[in-house]
Amino acid sequence: MTPSPAPDKMAAMEADLAQLEQKLVTLIAHTRALRAANEDLRAKLAQAGERERALEVRMRAARERLDALLARMPAE
Repeated sequence: MTPSPAPDKMAAMEADLAQLEQKLVTLIAHTRALRAANEDLRAKLAQAGERERALEVRMRAARERLDALLARMPAE
């Protein structure tokens, strides 16, 4: 039979395990926060892309109107 560790070694091991558990809890919390922030950034990026496409459409329309106006101007 294997002898059991001394009480002071058991206490040290339990303290190490408790510290490891706390680090793991912190790591999980940070991971969840980063995941939420990443999802938020992805949504904001998608919104920015939509705004950019809408602005491109508006700029194209404005350019076409300006070109039409310039074409109707008399030449000097």
